[in-house]
Amino acid sequence: MNPPNTPLDDTDRAILRELQADGRLSNARLSEKLALSETPCWRRLKRLEAEGYIESYQANLDRRKLGFGVVAFVQVTLGNHAGETPLHFEQQVARLPEVLSCHNVSGDCDYLMQVVAADLDAYGAFVRDQLRRLPGVTAIRSNLSLRQLKSSSALPL
Repeated sequence: MNPPNTPLDDTDRAILRELQADGRLSNARLSEKLALSETPCWRRLKRLEAEGYIESYQANLDRRKLGFGVVAFVQVTLGNHAGETPLHFEQQVARLPEVLSCHNVSGDCDYLMQVVAADLDAYGAFVRDQLRRLPGVTAIRSNLSLRQLKSSSALPL
């Protein structure tokens, strides 16, 4: 359980901006960039982590260099919204490593996913062998990315 959130001040936001740009910054370098002494900087950072403003740290990888040439945006519609069907669907989707993100959305479909695959054959197999077999799925519509213009998980602070 996270403690109650303390309102963010300009220094907190600056810490978050710096860490979004480079999550590997040492406390010494971070405190230097923000003109803070190291101990108060470290305390603020630990508070931001404890209060859940910072969820985790990870490296951003180049998907192409790792062999993922296809990005698809997939709209999934469920035929049954009652009972456990949506919950079972969501639990199984959470286990699929090809699914980078999945959102329950309003509009023409129920879920919008971002999926990666090595190539079109691999994506086709994923749809056939994984997505179509998920509980309650009645329709799948794919939009393939032709070119990535921007990709970021950084929030506008």
